[in-house]
Amino acid sequence: MTQKSPPRYVRIIAGAWRGRRVPVADVPGLRPTGDRVRETLFNWLAPSIIGAKVLDVFAGTGALGLEALSRQAQSVVFIDRSKDAMGDLKETTRTWPGIEKASFVCHDAMAWLAGPGEPFDLVFVDPPFDGQHQDAVLEALLAGGWVATGGLIYVECPKNEARSADQWPPGLTVVKEKSIGQVHLALVRYHTG
Repeated sequence: MTQKSPPRYVRIIAGAWRGRRVPVADVPGLRPTGDRVRETLFNWLAPSIIGAKVLDVFAGTGALGLEALSRQAQSVVFIDRSKDAMGDLKETTRTWPGIEKASFVCHDAMAWLAGPGEPFDLVFVDPPFDGQHQDAVLEALLAGGWVATGGLIYVECPKNEARSADQWPPGLTVVKEKSIGQVHLALVRYHTG
């Protein structure tokens, strides 16, 4: 008889939901953003998060979007193709005060981004590390009008795949970046003209 591993959780770091735990579904490729990375990211975002419209692409556990809602984002749309991940996220948060500001979309992110866009102030792009989704997602976000002018995009990737400043698509400028362990964090701003 094989023993089932104990459930894993991520913890909301700060804000209204500080300390609440979100289970990590047993889904291949699901890699929740760690506490240290989230703390760094949300320190960067502190002046921009209150009242922001947020899109969490490849949401997985929803840790990034939930952290944004916990810190007074106006709304968050979570997108992930995994029914298990989306089901766990919705079930875990269904009684949390303020969760009505969240929309949960169980759909392939690339197919969803091909639809009509609406501008978001902040977009989290944290795809599975085993695929080459970043360039395609960034192109779809910009081409589809998913990012407001002056909006921010957070991109997480393996450290060895970090791009230099001149490798970002036109219209994106690096605001902050850092490597923590084997993960590279980049916060970029979208501008037109």
